[in-house]
Amino acid sequence: MYERYKQFTVLILKLHRCIQKIKSEEISEYKLKSPHVSCLYYLYKEGSLTLTELSELCQEDKSYLARSLKELEKDGYIACGSEAKKRYNAPLYLLDKGKELGAYVAEKIDAVLEPAGNGLSDGDREVFYRSLKQISENLESVCEKYD
Repeated sequence: MYERYKQFTVLILKLHRCIQKIKSEEISEYKLKSPHVSCLYYLYKEGSLTLTELSELCQEDKSYLARSLKELEKDGYIACGSEAKKRYNAPLYLLDKGKELGAYVAEKIDAVLEPAGNGLSDGDREVFYRSLKQISENLESVCEKYD
């Protein structure tokens, strides 16, 4: 169990650090931060999402994500379809400037995913993601007792 724990936690942390570093480096010239990458990517791919939907996709806390989105809105990348004070369920969408950056982000993500999967067949990848999903669901069940 010791080796399983060590291998699992170290590999997951390495993956996370690499993803954060790539996101930060690729977006730095735009004076944006790592959390903005996922927001731009999902809005580019989906067209329009609410803060609640985006929070679910990004797996980020709504209030944390709301602050990130406020920066994107202030910089002219996104707009909100509502002037209401509580905008959790209002549609968010990319403006022209955001669409351009969203396309850039999507292109960069594709360029990273390709070499990241080197040496894996489609079948290997399918098993990997199915296994990772199962582990995630199992850990979420364990975590429920801490809520």
